[in-house]
Amino acid sequence: MNPHDYCQQKAAQSGSSFYYSFMFLPPQRRQAITALYAFCREVDDVVDECHDISLAQTKLDWWRQEVTRVYSGSPTHPVGQALKEVIAQFNLPQEQLLEIIDGMAMDLSQTRYLDFKALQLYCYRVASVVGLLAAEIFGYQDRQTLKYAHDLGLAFQLTNIIRDVGEDARRGRIYLPIEDLQRFNVPAKDILEARHSDAFRELMAFQAQRAERFYEQAFANLPAVDRKAQRPGLVMAAIYRTLLREIARDGFLVLDRRTSLTPLRKVWLAGMTWFKG
Repeated sequence: MNPHDYCQQKAAQSGSSFYYSFMFLPPQRRQAITALYAFCREVDDVVDECHDISLAQTKLDWWRQEVTRVYSGSPTHPVGQALKEVIAQFNLPQEQLLEIIDGMAMDLSQTRYLDFKALQLYCYRVASVVGLLAAEIFGYQDRQTLKYAHDLGLAFQLTNIIRDVGEDARRGRIYLPIEDLQRFNVPAKDILEARHSDAFRELMAFQAQRAERFYEQAFANLPAVDRKAQRPGLVMAAIYRTLLREIARDGFLVLDRRTSLTPLRKVWLAGMTWFKG
C-alpha cells in the first residue's frame, strides 16, 4: 500500500463529513486534502484512543518529530510520506501542522473551559488551522478567503462540540464554557450523568446560535472570486449545518445519543452544493 492509498483508507474508514467534501476535487488536490485529513485523524486518534496520558504525550511528541522530518525530507510514517509530496505542491506552513498537534495536546491536560475565549483557542488550533491549510490546497486569489476559512473551521468545531456533548462527557470532558453552564443554571454533573432538562436545551440552543453566527460570518467573508475554488468547504458547511439543525429539531438530545446524517444524504448534499457552485 502506497502512502496515498493509506491516507485514502484512513479517510474512508472515518465516515466523516470531511470525506464527502472533497469527492469532486481534481486528483492532485484530492490527494493533498486527504493526506491532511489523515494527519488530523492520526493525531486525534492518539488522544481519543490512548488512555495513558504519558503515553499519549509521547506519541504526540513523536508526531511533532515526524512533522519536522516531513519538512526535512525524511518522514517515516505513510501519512508523513504523503504530506512530503503535498508540501512540495502547496504552501502548507510547518508551524500550522504543529499547532494542530498542540490543539490535540490540550485534551490531555484540560477538560473544562472557563469562557468562550478560552474555548476559542482550542477551536482555532484543532479546526480553524485545518481550515486555513485546506484553503491553501483548494486555492484562492483574495486573502480575505483566509478569514472565511478561519471562521468556517470554528463553526465546524462548535457543531462537533454540540453533537458530541454526551460522548465527550463519557470521556470526562465538557467543552461547553463554564460561564455558559452557570448562565443557564446547568450543573456539570447533569451533563456527566446525561440528565436532559429544559435548562440544558436552552443552553444548547444558545451554543447552536453561536455556531450559526460563525457560519454566517464565514459566508460573508468569502470573496466571489474564490467561491468556486472553495466549494469543498461549502459542501462541508452544507452537511454540518444540516446536522446542526437536525440536532436542534430533535430537541438537543445529545447526552445519550449521537445524531448523524446517512451517507446517502451526505452525498446528496455534497452533489447539490458542488454543482450549485
